[in-house]
Amino acid sequence: MDDADVRLFEQIGSALPGAGPPPRVAFSGPLRLLPSVYDVGALAAATVASATASVSALWACRTGQPARPVHVDRTHAAVAFRSERYLEASGWTPVPVWDPIAGDYRTADGWIRLHTNYASHRDAVLRVLGVAASRDAVSEASRAWKGEDLEEAVVAAGGCAARLRTAAEWAAHPQGAIVAGAPLFETSSRPAEALDLGAPCHAPLEGVRVLDLTRVMAGPVCTRFLAAYGADVLRVDPSGFEEVPALLPEMTVGKRRAFLDLREDADRHAFEALLASAHVLVHGYRSDALDRLGLGEERRRSVNRSLVDIGLDAYGFAGPWATRRGFDSLVQMSNGIADRGRVAAGVDPPHPLPAQALDHGAGYLMAAAACRGVARRLVERKACTFRLSLARVAKLLMDMGDDGEVRGRDLGEADVDRWREAAETTFGPVRRVKCPGAIEGFEPRWTRTAGPLGIDPPAWT
Repeated sequence: MDDADVRLFEQIGSALPGAGPPPRVAFSGPLRLLPSVYDVGALAAATVASATASVSALWACRTGQPARPVHVDRTHAAVAFRSERYLEASGWTPVPVWDPIAGDYRTADGWIRLHTNYASHRDAVLRVLGVAASRDAVSEASRAWKGEDLEEAVVAAGGCAARLRTAAEWAAHPQGAIVAGAPLFETSSRPAEALDLGAPCHAPLEGVRVLDLTRVMAGPVCTRFLAAYGADVLRVDPSGFEEVPALLPEMTVGKRRAFLDLREDADRHAFEALLASAHVLVHGYRSDALDRLGLGEERRRSVNRSLVDIGLDAYGFAGPWATRRGFDSLVQMSNGIADRGRVAAGVDPPHPLPAQALDHGAGYLMAAAACRGVARRLVERKACTFRLSLARVAKLLMDMGDDGEVRGRDLGEADVDRWREAAETTFGPVRRVKCPGAIEGFEPRWTRTAGPLGIDPPAWT
């Protein structure tokens, strides 16, 4: 078989060091799902396969048995790449995913996307433009600015923005050049202490402790996936932090959630105690954020020398934009994806991917890295560090080519319904997308209910 997702899965596997023989992986279902010039369906199937295969391989390391075969249904993977879109509430009304001000706006010389889902980012946009919180006012004010000037002004004010660039412009940009030359995973390792997790009784990742410092989408997709296979996931947020409300019923499932303010001594000590006994740390803050808190990599290693440390940021960990705030939709504007879609669709406004594919793809790749890292500690006594970025995941997608149909086949209601399940959340009952991917003899499932942040003590179970 020479399908795009199979080739991409093999490419990811060669970029991600692991331990032990990989499982047999089979794909089924139609190709070229989701309408785009880019093969978003292949990215979905390949990244889900990478994560699921890595769970199977780790399970084999723990049991001493051959790795169990893995199966990925392409339609299920594509549906999962839109899981937040397909959450269906019963008897209650979720809030909208997007803030009313967030979106694409004309500038004097093109288009810009303003990301305002967090209040502080919305306030930065309004301060720069000098207007009230009204789409009409923001639209009128944006037209008076050149795109790059407004982008830089919003970023300097602590906000999030990206002007529409072509792929050629991104290739010529200093950050684009750095991303183009970076590996998919930046990896390093050092000696670690021996680890004996024992053979899991109920789930492949039983006993694996995952400390979760992530927000919004990519990181939560990763830790949600690990939780479905039995990992003990503890999400930590600053006291009183307000996540995008619409994502809480979808992205907190399977996890316990605690508040700790890492700027306060007592909370910092509590966090370091958690870190000392964690097996995996997943963090998705800007690349310098933990350093500014005194929790840079060397400090983390001094607390836990055997930690599997996985970091994600928007534009990469080197270059002039290494510390720039960014999200999936902004990276699509920066690197030419939204422009290529616009041209293919024959429209003037930016035309993004049909899913938050960079977020979801990065999430499953992070989950694969987590399992590979734990396996390497078990087998090789190595403590691994992995770094990846949304921009580099975008390059992975773009490198497959752009000859798809922007108005091609899309998922139907029957496609979605087949892969949903009924569940309870603190907010009310829902129908949600099941965890994608399958390992022979095990069904992934979430045992903790989705709900608000900060409701659990900062302690391992």
